[in-house]
Amino acid sequence: MSESTHDGPYVLPFRELGMESLPEVGGKNASLGEMIRSLAEAGVQVPDGFAITANAFRRHMHETGLADAIYAELRELDINDVKALARTGRSIRERIRRSKLPQEIHDAAMEAYDQLSRQYDEDAVDVAVRSSATAEDLPTASFAGQQETYLNIKGHEQLLDAIRDCMASLFTDRAIVYREQRGFDHEEVALSVGVQKMVRSDMASAGVIFTLDTESGFRDVILVTGAYGLGETVVQGRVNPDEFWVHKPTARLGYNSVVRHERGEKEVKLIYAEGGTKSVKEVPVPSADRLRFVLTDDEVLQLGRWALAIEDHYVDEDGNPRPMDIEWAKDGKSGELFIVQARPETVHSQAGPARFDSYRRVGTGRILAQGKSVGNQVRSGTVRVIHSPNDLGNFQEGEILVAPMTDPDWEPILARAGAVVTDHGGRTCHAAIVSREIGIPCVVGTGAATSDLTDGTEVTVSCAEGDEGRVYEGYVEFEKQEIAADELPESPIPVMLNVGNPENAFFLGQLPTAGVGLTRIEFVVSSWVGVHPMALIHPERVKDLSTRAEIADRANGYSSLPEFFIERLASGVGQVAAAFYPRPIIVRFSDFKTNEYASLLGGSAFEPEESNPMIGFRGASRYYNERYREGFALECAAIRRVRDDMGLTNVKVMVPFCRTIEEGQLVLKEMATNGLHQGENGLEIYVMCEIPNNVFMADEFADLFDGFSIGSNDLAQLTLGVDRDSDVLADIFDERNEGVQRAIATVIKAAHAKGKKVGICGQAPSDHPEFAEFLASLQIDSISVTPDALPAVCQHLARQREAIASA
Repeated sequence: MSESTHDGPYVLPFRELGMESLPEVGGKNASLGEMIRSLAEAGVQVPDGFAITANAFRRHMHETGLADAIYAELRELDINDVKALARTGRSIRERIRRSKLPQEIHDAAMEAYDQLSRQYDEDAVDVAVRSSATAEDLPTASFAGQQETYLNIKGHEQLLDAIRDCMASLFTDRAIVYREQRGFDHEEVALSVGVQKMVRSDMASAGVIFTLDTESGFRDVILVTGAYGLGETVVQGRVNPDEFWVHKPTARLGYNSVVRHERGEKEVKLIYAEGGTKSVKEVPVPSADRLRFVLTDDEVLQLGRWALAIEDHYVDEDGNPRPMDIEWAKDGKSGELFIVQARPETVHSQAGPARFDSYRRVGTGRILAQGKSVGNQVRSGTVRVIHSPNDLGNFQEGEILVAPMTDPDWEPILARAGAVVTDHGGRTCHAAIVSREIGIPCVVGTGAATSDLTDGTEVTVSCAEGDEGRVYEGYVEFEKQEIAADELPESPIPVMLNVGNPENAFFLGQLPTAGVGLTRIEFVVSSWVGVHPMALIHPERVKDLSTRAEIADRANGYSSLPEFFIERLASGVGQVAAAFYPRPIIVRFSDFKTNEYASLLGGSAFEPEESNPMIGFRGASRYYNERYREGFALECAAIRRVRDDMGLTNVKVMVPFCRTIEEGQLVLKEMATNGLHQGENGLEIYVMCEIPNNVFMADEFADLFDGFSIGSNDLAQLTLGVDRDSDVLADIFDERNEGVQRAIATVIKAAHAKGKKVGICGQAPSDHPEFAEFLASLQIDSISVTPDALPAVCQHLARQREAIASA
């Protein structure tokens, strides 16, 4: 390279930079300048600073004589030789750290720092010194975490050391491997250093934002994660952070669109270290703070609005908003929020049409560890527990990597792992990000996997069962089915989904369906609450003190026990509604049987004993009964929150097991008492058709409700007089029985005569695609099936349409 290549400018203030400056200052610094210059009017606050340019780096490398020797060594290096990689990388970094900056670069950097100190009215401003490579933060390669960041840097001497350290970090072992694996020429990648005013998040909180769901790639939500202290603990996976999901369409309409909150453990935080050689230190978080969320809903929504503005600004080549990976921080002194970094998201944004891999566990195995799932894959292999990057040489191709956490130093072996399991971290930590990028299952935040799992153990790592990732003992068989959204044939009848687990909703919402025909409140209550609602209203009636203590423990951090129920149920329903918005979803009020209610925590104090709970105190009869009406009020409050506060008016509600017209009237009255008025704000109320009396009185039920959903399981059970769970009578129970089919035909005819819609949410069309053909012949308004049955039902109905057309 000629000397002229290294001409100035050597320092540029952020406010003079934009994305067109990327060759000069790298992706990180260019993006900071772009936001300061272009997004201030949108209210986005970014701490100011300056960039030491790539030209300064090149001049330093050549003037000190380092360049020729270093790049020659790298050309000869075999990155698969771990020892040679470590030896070469360490030698290169030490030589750069020891070298002196050219005087012109030194003087320009110190003057810029003094000017920044004056700007913030400080003698020596505290800054973050970050690397910004000229090939990083690209739409196709993030280079996230490949170089170093130094926090709480003050004064000329510390700044000079940090600048040289940043320059040296272009040659970390992980950065060398990353460039080699992705085909970047080492000599063509230069490093700019960003110097940015620190946000005092050590006194408050910080975290990461993705403008899509990181697990499914669903584009209509924003994921905000956060923990106490400086944000490095979240980025590096040192903590299990709080998580918040914001629904973009309703956020744009001004609603409180935080559709889900998940509280993390947040065990430690990174704060300023006053004096000594270390600038930051890690300390434990007090237990009372761990129980609190680090952000209020208003703060989450403000970050969400800024994330939308950033995504809208960073459009792709077709003019579409580009998914972004953003870092935020809250200043503990002023209480203000700031954006401190933004880069393109590089995993889901490059994916093609939505594909859904549906897994169904068919084998069994003892659960050895569990945490948060990353991705939706399943992988079996042999455990290799590694506590330190120094032991990475022992790792073998395809093993299950089990570690306390990972950081970029672990990357040379991550691509060789069959799966990753960590003690610490959340869905935006290093292990999660890299695992998504290379497409392997990852379970983070298990707490004690490095203690509970031992080397050589055969395990199966499953991230295909919702938010909870599991590590099973031995080889556990899963059946896999791939669904390509763009390959599903168009059905002549609207096909909806039965969604039992809200955690899968963002995957399922990307499939071309007509919405959700059934979401059961009892599924959310059992998995996300686990406590009988009446025990939350009247804990004093729970006589067992240990049970009462466990109930209080589950609701820790919430303003009250009932609020715990309302918030958790609203989150579950809200996640499904957001995933399918604006398509309708039908939410069925709880239909636990008394024995099932009694099995919930504290439930035995509130439930009668019944010899036949299947046709006992269940469904509609509970909602107006003094035994449960207060519990039903909590269900109504959760639905109101979803519809009125979150703005998800695509939610319709459904009443199960409604035996008589009089009972239906009592339930509608109870709902109105609790703020759910039929027709208000477009609220539709459906009734399940699962009792013969619903068929005989179909005209009258049609006058009372907005539509029907056929529950073929219970309708067959009560029409045939067969216990659907009986092994002895299994050969008699069949939804395809002619009597059951006549009942269904009667209801559809009666409802259509009254201008009311009829769908089916029972199991029959999922188990028997030909049953869907029968329903289509009756011109049913929709068919709702389980996700795994979707391809077969759509294909069967499409073939039926083609056969009719060609006849």
